[in-house]
Amino acid sequence: MDSFIKTVLIDLQKKSLNLEDLVFILPSKRAGIFLKHQLASLLTTPVFVPQIISVEEFVEELSGLKTLTSVELIFELYTSYKNATQANAVESFESFSKWAQILLQDFNEIDRYLVPQEQIFDYLKAIKELDHWSLSANKTELIQNHLKFWEKLKIYYKDFSANLLQSKKGYQGLIYREAAEKLETYIADNSTKKHVFLGFNALNTAESNIIQGLLQNDLAHIYWDIDKVFIEDPIHDAGLFTRQHLKRWDYFKKQPFNWLSSHYTDKKNIEVVGIPKFVGQAKHIGQLLQEISITNKKLSSVAVILGEENLLIPVLNSIPKQIQALNVTMGLPLKFVPLASLFEYLFSIHKNNAKTFYYKDIIDLLTHPSLYRLFTHKDNTNGADNIIEHIQKNNIVYITAQELETLSKPDSNLIKLLFNNWQDDPKIALKNCSDLILKIKAFYDANKASNSLELEYLFRFNTLFNQLTLLNERHKYLNSIVVLHSIFIELLSSETLDFKGEPLEGLQIMGMLESRVLDFETVIISSVNEGILPSGKTNNSFIPFDVKIENGLPTYKEKDAVYTYHFYRLLQRAKNVYILYNTEVDALKGGEKSRFITQLEIEGIHNIKHSIRSASVPYIEQKLKEITKTNLVLEKLKTVAAKGFSPSSLTNYIRNPIDFYYQKILDIKAFEDVEENIAANTLGSVIHNTLEEFYKPLEGQFLTIDILNDFKIRIKTAVTFHFKKLYKDGDFTKGKNLIIYKIAQRYILNFINSEIETLTKGNKIKIIAIEVKNTINLKIDALDFEVKLTGDVDRVDEYNGTLRIIDYKSGKVEQKNVEIIDWEDLTTDYTKYSKSFQILCYAYMMHQKGSLTFPIEAGIISFKNLGAGFLKFGKKPSTHSRKKEQLITTDTLNSFEIELKKLIIEICNPKLNFIEKELS
Repeated sequence: MDSFIKTVLIDLQKKSLNLEDLVFILPSKRAGIFLKHQLASLLTTPVFVPQIISVEEFVEELSGLKTLTSVELIFELYTSYKNATQANAVESFESFSKWAQILLQDFNEIDRYLVPQEQIFDYLKAIKELDHWSLSANKTELIQNHLKFWEKLKIYYKDFSANLLQSKKGYQGLIYREAAEKLETYIADNSTKKHVFLGFNALNTAESNIIQGLLQNDLAHIYWDIDKVFIEDPIHDAGLFTRQHLKRWDYFKKQPFNWLSSHYTDKKNIEVVGIPKFVGQAKHIGQLLQEISITNKKLSSVAVILGEENLLIPVLNSIPKQIQALNVTMGLPLKFVPLASLFEYLFSIHKNNAKTFYYKDIIDLLTHPSLYRLFTHKDNTNGADNIIEHIQKNNIVYITAQELETLSKPDSNLIKLLFNNWQDDPKIALKNCSDLILKIKAFYDANKASNSLELEYLFRFNTLFNQLTLLNERHKYLNSIVVLHSIFIELLSSETLDFKGEPLEGLQIMGMLESRVLDFETVIISSVNEGILPSGKTNNSFIPFDVKIENGLPTYKEKDAVYTYHFYRLLQRAKNVYILYNTEVDALKGGEKSRFITQLEIEGIHNIKHSIRSASVPYIEQKLKEITKTNLVLEKLKTVAAKGFSPSSLTNYIRNPIDFYYQKILDIKAFEDVEENIAANTLGSVIHNTLEEFYKPLEGQFLTIDILNDFKIRIKTAVTFHFKKLYKDGDFTKGKNLIIYKIAQRYILNFINSEIETLTKGNKIKIIAIEVKNTINLKIDALDFEVKLTGDVDRVDEYNGTLRIIDYKSGKVEQKNVEIIDWEDLTTDYTKYSKSFQILCYAYMMHQKGSLTFPIEAGIISFKNLGAGFLKFGKKPSTHSRKKEQLITTDTLNSFEIELKKLIIEICNPKLNFIEKELS
């Protein structure tokens, strides 16, 4: 089947027209390359390429005006707004920019549809006068200001358009209005030039008048791409505009209508697939392309039409590897470009003009993919890593630019560029952003570390910042970083990065509007949901619906009809159509399939296959890790055993052997992040260290009430000292940290008070040892290498003559946590028995050193459960008839020794791998 473009060219040849003398006018520039390609395939002799332009270029040429960008227009409109508004009523540029885009859109519509300006603005003002909400005769100041805005719309428009016309510039609507007014002059000056309009559908009034004028003067041919099914159905939205042109244009009363095709009813393979989420759709598109590429290697006749632009990156990541040639024919909003987040981080740390920077902001910035590589040194170290490591080691929450410079002197220039104060001056901000882009590019060039896409990102953002710099120098409206940031955010949403490729080769990926005039054999359309295709009742305008109807301006109904045409036009010549929609219910969009799908079903022309798919994500079986004990692992185990197993490392193995492997065999330490809020282990260390400071000098002495009262006086000083030592540069003078700091003092005070209460009851406590360091050799017959056990006991004392081994815990521990029933359970359940295992380890080590006289007690003092007192280890009987054993004897430790050695043998057994446990 011939494409629409080829059919048009063949018809022009039949009319004996000299193709190289024609001016081809298309809905978009992108279709021009396809037209040139088709033209080359039809010609047998060399000719000059005819002029091929988009309708926007043609209208711009006709008007004699130059199109301004959306950013430039906002600045120009603000000038007109200031000129027409009293100085005390002028809004800031930041506030103005939030509604200026809507006003520009309305000005555009008014001009493109040639609506008399005086009429519509006076009409709007009168309507607002009628429907304001005040019931009183005297209007409030708020209502007066509201009505003044509508009254001045006409003044804003006149001043704005007059200024633009004077400088020979304009926005799209103004250019269209000017072009329509200059049509007669253009016809007179170009009486021999033939124009060919092809593939148009919805035309604004200015376009309609221009085309009709050229047709009536025999200076143009026009070709419509519409199927008779849509024309003959009086309510089918795909033919809405074409039916209007047929009815209203005088030209078609005498001339034939080119063309009504009949391809839509041809046999087609149409599949409608419901898939949850964007990622699910992207993955399914990848699967479809995989299947299609088996039979269609070139894929130049295959198009992926994205209903939503933010699906582009997921789709690109889902394209099968064997598909090398592809062409992206659409714009990606700058907010989806990875480089956008880099400048977002920069603005976020500078917009408040702070003298210090929050550590997380610094880490986000330094580790950004576009920036991190710039900190790489010749010795392969990285300055960003050095800075982050210093921040984490010293627990720095806030840091100055000067401190950052000293931390990485080889990168001082880059650090200055990133962190030197912008002084709330947009001029400095824009220069620094531009300089940063140049620095990144210089690094890429020197190291050949970029791809063409990354360079394109840099170029687009460089253009954006240069444009803002020029506009700010001319208008000086950007008076703070906050305002600049606000404009920057607006631009990220409205400006796009336009991809350009070779459209004649490979897979085509495009948006719906980019598909105009083009035909493909296989079409995959994504996001065919209500609210997307079509967009539905979106009304981003100051002009009410009824006023639009009255003045012939397009409403959401006409905009939906535009997308209906594009959707059905894609289907006309296609043989294989895959329509994807999101099944996931979403608060804003998604979940409800588009009316286009329902309409296809109701028409009954095609046999449509329906299916619901789950997101095509490969299933990854969750297997528990298993590490084989190789010779290297066994050698490392021997080294660990020779240094000594600690009670905590052994309980870590009980909890999960894989954690033990990471920590002891691979020497992987826990990640030390900045303690923005004081962590539980820091609180525990402060309590331990404070108590060690108090009780260590009392070894060999009995406690007295006077000594303990003296401790109470010293609590604040001691706790402060140990917090500063452990928490380093962290701040504990306010917020949550202050509460934790006070809790530490309260825990220690409560503990000392409990000791005083014990003494007042006539009990005697003698301090034997504080923070006792123990290391013993373990003789295990099954192992042929040295094994040691090592650990620190918090406190050993005598309570009324009974020796006690005490372990401090800052968390909550209950009596049940230090009791066991069967010795075999001790090394199997971490949650229930880890506390018992640890205190028995301490008792066992001290017994082996000959430091104990039996019987003894071992247990825990829990600072969160001080009311329970000393929580003694207990061996609960297996039957109810016997009493619980809480005194530790030689038999107790012998039983423990058996379980301890069994555990260490298991750890060192070369035939037993490290197997991960499922943790609840």
